[in-house]
Amino acid sequence: MNWQTDYKEALRSNEDLAKFFEVEFPKTHYPIFIPKTFAEKIKNHGIGSPLWKQFLPHKDEDQNLSGRYDPIGDKTHSKGNQLIHRYQNRVLFTPTTVCPVLCRYCFRKNELAEKDEVFNQNFAEAKKYLKANPTINEVIFTGGDPLILSNEKLASFIQDFAEIESIKYIRFHSRTPVILPGRIDDGFLAVMTSASEIFMRSMLMIHINHGDELDAEVVEAIKLLTDAGIEVFSQTVLLKGVNDQTEILLELFTRLAEIKVKPYYLHHPDEALGAMHFHMSLEAGRRIVQPLHDLLPGWALPQYVIDIPGGEGKVPALNPESFTFSGTLINRHGKEIKL
Repeated sequence: MNWQTDYKEALRSNEDLAKFFEVEFPKTHYPIFIPKTFAEKIKNHGIGSPLWKQFLPHKDEDQNLSGRYDPIGDKTHSKGNQLIHRYQNRVLFTPTTVCPVLCRYCFRKNELAEKDEVFNQNFAEAKKYLKANPTINEVIFTGGDPLILSNEKLASFIQDFAEIESIKYIRFHSRTPVILPGRIDDGFLAVMTSASEIFMRSMLMIHINHGDELDAEVVEAIKLLTDAGIEVFSQTVLLKGVNDQTEILLELFTRLAEIKVKPYYLHHPDEALGAMHFHMSLEAGRRIVQPLHDLLPGWALPQYVIDIPGGEGKVPALNPESFTFSGTLINRHGKEIKL
């Protein structure tokens, strides 16, 4: 089965889930989408496994309402033209709202479920904005998931950005290589190789949270990327009940480093509405992450970060002075923010 067919035949309802997993799931107001090949992997790992918890509905999605609709302030920094401009020299570009799977912990789960205006498509205005702001030198493809787009569409976007002189770097953030590893085909490798020739650097950031996601298919897909000379990094979310143990993270980052993937970010969980059952205190996170500094070399150790709510930006989450949290963080502009 090719990846497009797998995508089209995904499980999309509680009825689909009940039939496939032979288990009843709580109904929530969030959509369901799991490709069958990946659902089979979840089923093989079993009820309550890290894969099960990440991708299958949970009653707390509708019952724990303490989170935020837009926890990292996308709307605050949206330009209404597919661009989110939070940092001076780089922008997020949202070419699609479609994902290869619906992660139950996603910080954008509410914006995506509601088809928020932050995703309004207006590429002509996006290009105009970039040309008018030459301090921007990096475009970061996000979503949704950009790898759901065709190779031809990705190549078209790359060519358009190549025509803007100030853009030097292109970055793709994606969960697709883990969920639909067949997506890493010859056409996509050609697109990424071309991008690396056009721009000073072209990078792929793979979202992966647990070693169970690194099966033989995924490792082979990643090997295709690295063998082609494509820079591959990873980003991980620290999730309660999924990977909130030092040993689990150690195994994940070690395995990634062994297959030439640079662990880049470890995100403290965002306060997302419908995902607060994955949340934990900053002190708890620090106690899990700190031992990794003794167990991993710097090149295999991701930066542990927290996105300050409201769009204040990412800042280091590990405090070398104390495990306890004072309640105040310094944002990217050096201003103290009380949480």
